[in-house]
Amino acid sequence: MSSNSYCTKRNSRLSAVRTTVALGLAALMLFAQAASAETWRDQLPQAKEVGQGELRWFGFRIYSAKLWSQTQPFNQNDAFALELTYHRAISREQFVEKSIDEIKRIFGSRYSDQKLHAWSLELGRVFPSVVEGDELIGVYLPQRGCRFYGKNTALGEIADVELAQAFFAIWLDPKTKDSTLRANLLGLGK
Repeated sequence: MSSNSYCTKRNSRLSAVRTTVALGLAALMLFAQAASAETWRDQLPQAKEVGQGELRWFGFRIYSAKLWSQTQPFNQNDAFALELTYHRAISREQFVEKSIDEIKRIFGSRYSDQKLHAWSLELGRVFPSVVEGDELIGVYLPQRGCRFYGKNTALGEIADVELAQAFFAIWLDPKTKDSTLRANLLGLGK
């Protein structure tokens, strides 16, 4: 075997080892980040419950909801969290479709089909399918967008303030489908 052939094989092996080590370190860093992922409480450490309620559809409990804010009285322009605890299984696709349908219903033709399609992709990126007992928490971050969390894990961030406002309007806008739930969340039903 020539020395060039030996060097080429040796360099090839070293390159493979370096790549394996680099991938391993990258995976370890991702695991460490996931293990130390913040919870929604890290975003709003002084948050207090503003109100709570339930969504029912034809008598069936769909989810329980709680609105949390550090600002008292509640101000929709400040950071807040909406916590949903599901009593039924709902697929990611259903969740995204219903969210976009509600945004269209509340805002009419304000948003183009192209924008709504882009928003459905963004929501689909951060939302999982849920089963009974799962929690989804959305945190509104003014001038930034929103972050979403499961019970003990960060799900993702959407850096689109307009989408964040439209999404949370589903529960907080006066045109919401369930005005009783809205009143309870805002603490008006007490």
